[in-house]
Amino acid sequence: MNVMSVLNQVMKQAQGTQSQGGGMDVNKMMNSLGSQFKGGQGSGSGIDVKSLLGGGALGMMLGSKRGRKMGGKALKYGALAGVGVLAWKAYQNYQTSSQSASQPALAQQGQPLEQLQGQAQEQRGLEILQAMIMAARADGHIDANERALLTQEIEKLGPDDELHAWIQQQFDAPLDATALARNADSPQASREIYIVSAVMIDEQNPMERAWLDQLASALQLDPGLARELEQQIQSATRG
Repeated sequence: MNVMSVLNQVMKQAQGTQSQGGGMDVNKMMNSLGSQFKGGQGSGSGIDVKSLLGGGALGMMLGSKRGRKMGGKALKYGALAGVGVLAWKAYQNYQTSSQSASQPALAQQGQPLEQLQGQAQEQRGLEILQAMIMAARADGHIDANERALLTQEIEKLGPDDELHAWIQQQFDAPLDATALARNADSPQASREIYIVSAVMIDEQNPMERAWLDQLASALQLDPGLARELEQQIQSATRG
């Protein structure tokens, strides 16, 4: 399946129109992260995201056709463009603040999406895409007409036949946080699944907030780590 081809296009939609002098420098972020995996400490600098939501499949998944107020909240969707980096940074902050006596080895954590290659990246991309679709469905309001429109937008992204069939299955499958969590291939994958879901939901909607809380439990995320992941979204989109 050409998962990353489709997911990368969705993430570009999330970046939207970059403001002059602002926006997310993914290359700079990845260079810093790469040094950390090699034993460096990174730059420690913040991430400035001033991206606005584009249209297309992402806009449909976020429910813009249902009149959801976007406004300033649209800023947070730009975080999708660097989900792996943000999830990793949240983990580092959590480890520092929790003063844990044992620090799990990097190899046991799994790599961020942006650093994976080949089949490993395709698998992680599938997990993230599944999380996005489930979060989009969490309010229970995607009707047959909206699904048809969303399918049209997804078709524009060029999924192959296998991926197209898989996406349709995700719209029919029960919302099951346990099943979604079971697919996570590493602790880093769990963090990315959660942060993507947190980006997608409207925290003011009780049904969507309940889904996120249920997912955190299924992923076995410490409440402190879950809060740090959500804080990372806010920090990344503050500007």
